[in-house]
Amino acid sequence: MAKVLMKGNEALALAAIKGGVDAFYGYPITPQNEVPEYLSKHLIDAGKVFLQAESEVAAINMVYGAAGAGKRVMTSSSSPGIALKQEGISYIAAAELPCVISSVMRGGPGLGSIQPAQGDYYQATRGGGNGDYKLIVYAPESIQETIDIMKDAFNVADFYRNPVLVLIDGLIGQMMESVDFDRPVKERKLPVKDWATTGTKDHPGRRNVANSLHIDAQELEDQNIHLQEKYALIAKNETQHEMINMENPDYVIVAYGTMARICRSAIKELKAKGISVGMIRPITLLPYPKLAFNMIPETTKGILCCELSMGQMLDDVLISNKGRHKVGFFGRSGGMLPDPSEIVDAIENFSDKVVE
Repeated sequence: MAKVLMKGNEALALAAIKGGVDAFYGYPITPQNEVPEYLSKHLIDAGKVFLQAESEVAAINMVYGAAGAGKRVMTSSSSPGIALKQEGISYIAAAELPCVISSVMRGGPGLGSIQPAQGDYYQATRGGGNGDYKLIVYAPESIQETIDIMKDAFNVADFYRNPVLVLIDGLIGQMMESVDFDRPVKERKLPVKDWATTGTKDHPGRRNVANSLHIDAQELEDQNIHLQEKYALIAKNETQHEMINMENPDYVIVAYGTMARICRSAIKELKAKGISVGMIRPITLLPYPKLAFNMIPETTKGILCCELSMGQMLDDVLISNKGRHKVGFFGRSGGMLPDPSEIVDAIENFSDKVVE
């Protein structure tokens, strides 16, 4: 397949098909509606399952059921819709079932707006469901990277038996770029799904049960310890980030997604002014690339966290920095996209942005 020009949401949907999705359950919400719209036609044409549920709550529980049966299943939504799915996501994570969730962020809080934003960082990385569970969270900055991640997301979910969340914002979902669907995916030796609830045909004499209920306290603690061990393995094997111009920068920007794209332009403008600025771009927000901060030179004057929010990733930047460098913050919210010159100004007046 040659390079094609596609809208982000539609490219995400096609990448899910190429990733082997068996079923999609969702409910419409702007600005991600092109995802289910595309899948409603092309999944059915491929002999797969598409179902528009009566609500977001119903959709995530359908995902739970299909995942429990061993199928490759996904849902897609936007900020308020993901909020409604949180209880089901916690159940799926606790039952150790693989699935893929795409979230196309809009402005908030509450109903907010349909403009692009990054105010769902806490929602994605801390979660609104109960208990000590974690997702695997990717935050691509381009449509091509979204495709590459989506094609591998089902493999990652199956390998670790864990939900995977692909987090983009409304701009990436609605913009168009030239993309290549033939780029290779990392090879993984996937485990047999001998846990799937398919009756006794695949495992005679034994009934599998997908469950997150553990009445015995010791049994539940043992399960939580097991999950934490799995999350540690995920952090070791799956953490991803990009280092840009990090040889000897005067300042370092930390940004992801659309904000990282804007920061790239700002870095070029700053270079023309004789100011060297590097960037750490997290690709996985969970696990977060904390070790990348160890590579910041001691001579660097400060770190500027840039977000399309009021400062949520800032917490992880402060944790990862461990007090070694001054940390500043620049953010816009509600769907307001900054001009690169605003980031240039924030670096030039860094002392005004310092938060610690």
